[in-house]
Amino acid sequence: FKENRKDDIWLVDFYAPWCGHCKKLEPVWNEVGIEMRNMGSPVKVGKMDATSFSSIASEFGVRGYPTIKLLKGDLAYNYRGPRTKDDIIEFANRVAGPLIRPLPSQHMFEHVQKRHRVLFVYVGGESPLKEKYIEVASELIVYTYFFSASEDVLPEYVTLPELPAVMVFKDGTYFVYDEYEDGDLSSWINRERFQGYLHVDGFTLYELGDTGKLVAIAVIDDKNSSVEHTRLKSIIQEVARDYRDHFHRDFQFGHMDGNDYINSLLMDDLTIPTIVVLNTSNQQYFLPDRHIESTEDMVQFINNILDGTAE
Repeated sequence: FKENRKDDIWLVDFYAPWCGHCKKLEPVWNEVGIEMRNMGSPVKVGKMDATSFSSIASEFGVRGYPTIKLLKGDLAYNYRGPRTKDDIIEFANRVAGPLIRPLPSQHMFEHVQKRHRVLFVYVGGESPLKEKYIEVASELIVYTYFFSASEDVLPEYVTLPELPAVMVFKDGTYFVYDEYEDGDLSSWINRERFQGYLHVDGFTLYELGDTGKLVAIAVIDDKNSSVEHTRLKSIIQEVARDYRDHFHRDFQFGHMDGNDYINSLLMDDLTIPTIVVLNTSNQQYFLPDRHIESTEDMVQFINNILDGTAE
């Protein structure tokens, strides 16, 4: 393994024989191996008993089981996504491929835009911004794809104030990175790699912790089509869409189906439907002190959180 590793790309499951989560992953892992081989992927899929080869496991910083890593040259990329066959294969193909993928034509741009809900694109020639973009891509390729294009490949509705530029296409529109307004490029991409409104589950919530944003969630029963459940969901959607410029730096919006996960997280018993705002970095949370009847009520609640008057 050590001899071949530098020349090959490996996707490795570091496991422990006694670990229940590892046993659960095993059939999925076997499917990943078969499918990667069938699609002719250059990625070799393997697994290693981290208790028998503890020195190799500690060399790669394995601290828990199972740990999935893609090893490419001198770099080891951690997989932190859902443990499903499709998600693991998507990760392996993304990280094993080129860091920045060129979009040479409008047709190619449209094709890629249909496939990706969130699309990061660098536009322009060689520049310090491009060097920074490449640096950020090497860190965040574990989460999202990075593309480059010339200005004439972009859709006609796009206007850029200047070149070079980094943009994100999502939520049916696009946003241009502004160093003065948005700060560090890495932080901006990390904040913008999610759509403005999400169906939130436990895994997504964990991922959102990296963005430093507060998460405003309508906790509802997806199967309940009563006015109250649908109204709270649409209020959150409207705020996410119509107040993006006011709140997107500080807030992520979405809905969650059922209150089991949220109750265990908050150690509280929230009755649904309700709205809760979570601070994932310190486990703080905010509940509205009155019924949220309208978008205006929700905006007021958010403003109270921002100015420190919400409990």
